[in-house]
Amino acid sequence: MAAFQLPASSPYTLSRVRLHASLTPGLAAPADAEGFILADLAVADGKIASIAPYDPAALPAFDLAGRIVFPCFVDCHTHIDKGHIWPRSPNPDGSFMGALVANEIDRMSRWSAADVSRRMDFALRSAYAHGTKAIRTHLDSVAPQEEISWPVFEEIRERWRGRIELQASCLTGIEAARDKAWFAALAKRVAAAGGVLGAVTYMVPDLEELLDFVFSLAIEHGLDLDFHADETDDVSAVSLRKIAEAALWNDFQGKILVGHCCSLSRQPDREVLDTLDKVAKAGLSVVSLPMCNLYLQDRRKDGTTPRWRGVTLLHEMKARGIPVAVASDNTRDPFYAYGDLDMLEVYRMATRILHLDHPVGDWPRAVAAAPAEIMGIDGAGILATGGPADFIIFKGRSFTELLSRPESDRIVVRDGRALERGLPDYSELDDLMGA
Repeated sequence: MAAFQLPASSPYTLSRVRLHASLTPGLAAPADAEGFILADLAVADGKIASIAPYDPAALPAFDLAGRIVFPCFVDCHTHIDKGHIWPRSPNPDGSFMGALVANEIDRMSRWSAADVSRRMDFALRSAYAHGTKAIRTHLDSVAPQEEISWPVFEEIRERWRGRIELQASCLTGIEAARDKAWFAALAKRVAAAGGVLGAVTYMVPDLEELLDFVFSLAIEHGLDLDFHADETDDVSAVSLRKIAEAALWNDFQGKILVGHCCSLSRQPDREVLDTLDKVAKAGLSVVSLPMCNLYLQDRRKDGTTPRWRGVTLLHEMKARGIPVAVASDNTRDPFYAYGDLDMLEVYRMATRILHLDHPVGDWPRAVAAAPAEIMGIDGAGILATGGPADFIIFKGRSFTELLSRPESDRIVVRDGRALERGLPDYSELDDLMGA
């Protein structure tokens, strides 16, 4: 396909583009077997002026010859405060425990405001270049790190305003809520920053009591909730169900996102159905992190091959109307040695790992419209007349083309103008890595 140069200024019309029906509400036209509609997309003054079915008799326009155009991505579960510490604190054995220990040592010894700020900015520049416009990050908030990372986040959020919309959720083990005074102070700090209240849940004896306290604080401060849950293959890990039950008995009206939920795929069908029924009734949303969990889960000390994929039951959840998404999770830290906050890579890997194909259906929503709705960001993750002209032009004309190559020459458009897509060089962080 010939090289394409986006017009330097609007108005302009991109003719014969492939838009996915699930990401283009209001476009009434027949879709092909993969859900694509051949369309004309007009841009003016940084907005989408119109979207209409392709008209070969229309006035001359920039012919994209069937290239796919997606809205900019939304990444609802990341850890950009941890990002890019692998060179100085690698995971010694690729295990979950190895990651916890390596991260803890690095955080306690190296996470100054300057260190966290530079690594977060590096991560955001990468995500921006790849075409992401909204991110939720978890912030390690074990004392005294919350006094460092939350002010850094607020400064970074302001610096990136208009380019990437940033949200943050505090991250501590659920047992931290046993210190009620400290956790209440953390909730107040999160509320002051306009953040999301979060915790990592696992099967501690007092889990129900601790969840009840966390929910009470969220209600008191008007906060949404975001949990890590059951990131294990332990069949007895059922904190997802406990979160749903806590939401129901507290009559919680805010948004709740739960990440990982790996153990669900190991449990007996009767328990799975009970959990999913409660999750649906409670209005929870779930995000799977396929790349990180494939890396960490079922890693065997005896060197034998892993036997399971580490992902949760997204198909069964979606069938019940539970909002679901996939996201990046960790990047180049002890929990995942790879990654670059490229949501196309996430979607490509999720499609292969979770079988989000044959049929494709509306699974493209999982990296755009669905996480935008989960995060409460109006107008993101879709293409709509009158909305911002924020989209990505790929060379691929079908899913087999789109998901077979990195699409490193994609064109990212923000407010109708193509970005200069230079990725930051890893050497920028060399001085933070030590000897």
